Amino acid sequence: MAISPIYALRETGQNLWRNFMLSFATILTIGVSLWLFGGFFLFNYAVDNATARWEGGIEFVVWMDPEASEDQDANIRNSLDSPAIASWTYIDQQETFEEFKELFADTPEMIDVVTADILPPSYRVVPSNPDADVVQELVTQFEDRPGVRDVVSADKTIRQIQQQADEIGQVFLVGSIILLVAATLLILTNVVSAIRSRGAEIEIMKVVGATNWFIRIPFILEGLAQAVMGAVLAWVGLYFLNNNVIEGLGDGDALELMQGFRVSDNEFFSTSLLVLGISAIVSIIGSMVAVTRYLDA
Repeated sequence: MAISPIYALRETGQNLWRNFMLSFATILTIGVSLWLFGGFFLFNYAVDNATARWEGGIEFVVWMDPEASEDQDANIRNSLDSPAIASWTYIDQQETFEEFKELFADTPEMIDVVTADILPPSYRVVPSNPDADVVQELVTQFEDRPGVRDVVSADKTIRQIQQQADEIGQVFLVGSIILLVAATLLILTNVVSAIRSRGAEIEIMKVVGATNWFIRIPFILEGLAQAVMGAVLAWVGLYFLNNNVIEGLGDGDALELMQGFRVSDNEFFSTSLLVLGISAIVSIIGSMVAVTRYLDA
């Protein structure tokens, strides 16, 4: 018995409407789980993009005391003229003050109480060998030297960013997996409920010669429709996450390390396709288990 597309869609819509509250809960659960799953990938992409430009040119900064003597400053400069250092740039107090004003542009009261003469000058250093261990060894050589206030490694900051991103990603991933399992069970429950509510009608269809697939398809489409609507809900959430959170972090002029923290269009598109694919898999698993176990019984 051939199945009409109009019949299949009508039956799918009726099944969804009969169990509206359960269908709504299923769609919401799928949407949230896929949003978490997609968010895990978007944050990973953003972190990789933010740190990629530092690979091969890991930088550290030697912050000098504003009261450092000329001899102390000259001693640092002589140490920077080494084969281990590819290049270095001196940032004087006035340039540091300009950076400070950019950093606190939204809080002018901070700018009013700070002057250039109290800010530390610095040396921005690019090592010849970008290996993290080599960079850390160089950092150690400049620490605790006369006239040096602090030495900050970009590598250390990058590692902190990556560690925090991994922790956030693990929460997203574990949460999404738990909710995806719950969504699969909800789809199964929803389809089983629809099957049982139409038990007498299904028996009549079998008597008049309807094939198993003729009966199954509307229920499978019901699970697929829930998954697709959940995927659309997740896509809206991912769009908001990308445009308002991720790009917001990447647009901070003062956060130099985070300026590359963004997701490309291709990465967002591939994540959206992955979310849609996962939703289809979830719907197929839930609905197929339901129709195979309960419809043919």
